[in-house]
Amino acid sequence: MATRIRDRFDDIPDDLPRVGAHRAPAEAARRWIAVAWAALATVVLVAGGLFALSLLNPDLDLRVPGSDTAAPGDPVDPEPEQPTVEPMLDPSVPITVLNGTAAQGLASQVGDALVAQGWEGASTDVGSRANAAADDVERTQVFYNDPINEAAARMLIQHLGVGELRLSNDYPAAPIVVLIGADYEATTP
Repeated sequence: MATRIRDRFDDIPDDLPRVGAHRAPAEAARRWIAVAWAALATVVLVAGGLFALSLLNPDLDLRVPGSDTAAPGDPVDPEPEQPTVEPMLDPSVPITVLNGTAAQGLASQVGDALVAQGWEGASTDVGSRANAAADDVERTQVFYNDPINEAAARMLIQHLGVGELRLSNDYPAAPIVVLIGADYEATTP
């Protein structure tokens, strides 16, 4: 067998970060730096996405929990009084009547009653009548999507004799939506 001749490359110091032509294994701290960068990038991307979403959807209310609460011992300001809008009949506003009960034809019955009370927007030529997605609605609700229609929505509740007022964009295609619930049947003769 031939003897191998030793040269200067056979003696490798222990503190050398490279072994031959290959890198030495990475230190554990370098792995944590990569994890920290990935976590930071995730936080930045999520925050940017939420900010963009809040710009695209103005109804989205993004608050940090606990950021708007008073510290213990701080005086609590009473809620500012909301100006009460006087109910007013507005015959021109289109009204959608939805039957949220199992009773057949209730949307048409309520729509006809509203037309008889002067609500021309509840007629089938202007508004619409249909069954709601659910037939187990407990409470009658009147939705309006613009504060301009609040007075008419309040008057609708008076004419119906029952209902809760809701400012909402749940029904964006209709200015006022009457969702008839089981409590309406108790008020009709």
